[in-house]
Amino acid sequence: MEIDVEQEDRVVHGNSGTSADIHRLQLGGREIILVGTAHISRQSVDLVREVIAAVQPDCVCVELDERRYQALADRHRFAAQDLKEVIRKKQMSPLLVNLILAAYQKKLGGQLGVVPGAEMLAAVRQAEEKGIPVALCDRDVRVTLRRAWHATSFWRKGYLLAALISSLFEEVEMSEEKLAALRQQDVLSELLNELGSLMPGLKKVLIDERDIYLAEKIKASVGQRLLAVVGAGHVEGLKRRLVEEHGACLSDLEDIPPMPGYWQAVGWAMPVAIVGAFLYIGWHKGSAVAGASLLFWVLANGIPAAVGAFIALAHPVTVAGAFLVAPITSLIPVLGAGHVTAFIQVMMRPPQVIEFETVVADMASLRGWWHNKLLKVFLAFLLPGLGGMIGIWIGGYEIFSNMWR
Repeated sequence: MEIDVEQEDRVVHGNSGTSADIHRLQLGGREIILVGTAHISRQSVDLVREVIAAVQPDCVCVELDERRYQALADRHRFAAQDLKEVIRKKQMSPLLVNLILAAYQKKLGGQLGVVPGAEMLAAVRQAEEKGIPVALCDRDVRVTLRRAWHATSFWRKGYLLAALISSLFEEVEMSEEKLAALRQQDVLSELLNELGSLMPGLKKVLIDERDIYLAEKIKASVGQRLLAVVGAGHVEGLKRRLVEEHGACLSDLEDIPPMPGYWQAVGWAMPVAIVGAFLYIGWHKGSAVAGASLLFWVLANGIPAAVGAFIALAHPVTVAGAFLVAPITSLIPVLGAGHVTAFIQVMMRPPQVIEFETVVADMASLRGWWHNKLLKVFLAFLLPGLGGMIGIWIGGYEIFSNMWR
C-alpha cells in the first residue's frame, strides 16, 4: 500500500500539534514509533487513528494483555468470571485493586465522555481495518497485580487499599490543564505519584518492570517499522529500555515470587504459640481454665468476624459462618476468614450479570458498596477478615495472660 509521505510527515513531525506525544527511534535497522497517550483522552483516540493511517506500520503494538483486551472488546466478559474460582485462588485482593483502578480511571474519563483504554481499542480496530498485524505487548494483568501485592508490605497493603478507596470518593474536576498533564503522564502514574514515595515496590512492579516487559515484547514483534501505542507514563522508560537487552529476564518477570520462608515462619509462629499456650494452661492450670481460655478464644475471634459480616449486610448464613470459622482460620495462616465468608456469600447471594456491568460505577458511592451484590462479596471478604485479625490479638493477649496468673 502506498504511503502518503506528506500526511505522515504532517502527523509525525508535529504540524498537527501532537509531536510531543510521538517519538521515533532507530534500532538496528528497524524503526519504532512510540505514541504516548492518556487513557481517558478523546484526543488520544483520534491521534492513534491518525498516526496509524499515516504511517502504515508493519505491526501495531499496544499496551494491553489478552485479558485486558478482551475486557475492552467485550464489556460482558467480566460477568463471566467464576468468583468461586477467584476466591479459591486467593485473588480477591488483586481483583479489588484492579476494580478500584478501573473506577478511578472511569471517574476521570466519564467527565470527558471517554471509556478508559478507548485509545488502545481504537488502535487495534484501526490496525485490523487496514490489515496490519497487532501485538498485545503488556504483561498479564493478573501477574502484574499479584507481583505488586506481593511487593507491598502487610501494613502498606492496608494503606494502599485505604488510599485507593478514598480516591473513589474524591471530587476531581477535569480542566484543560489537568488533561494536558495526564497526556504527559497516564492516570495510573498520576495515582502512584499521589501515593508518594511510600510505595517504591509498587512503582517498580507497575511501571519499571512493565517498561522492560513492553520493550522486549515490542522488539519481538514482526516487521521493520513498528508503531507502539502506550500510556504516556511509559514513554521515557521505553526509550531507555528499548536500547537495552533484557530478553533473558522476561520469564522472571512473569513469575509470582513465593512468600519468603521467614514470613511463612512468622505466619505460623502465632498459631503455634497459641496452641502451645492452650497445652501449657491445660497441663499446669487444669482443664477448667483451659476450657475457659478456649471459650474466650472462640468468642474473641468469632464475635468481631461476625460483626464485620453483619456490618457488610451479608447473608445470615455468612454471618454465622464468620463466627464459626474465624476461631479456626486464625490458627491456619494459609486460610483467612475473609476467603471463607466471601465464598459463603457468593453461594448464598450470587451477583447478577447487571451488577458486574455496573460495579465500577457503583464503587463511587457508599450506597453502591452495600447495594451491589458483587461489592457486597468484597465487603464480606474484607470486614470479617478485619474482625478476625482483631480477635487474634484480643484472644492471644488473654490466653498468654492466663499462663502467668
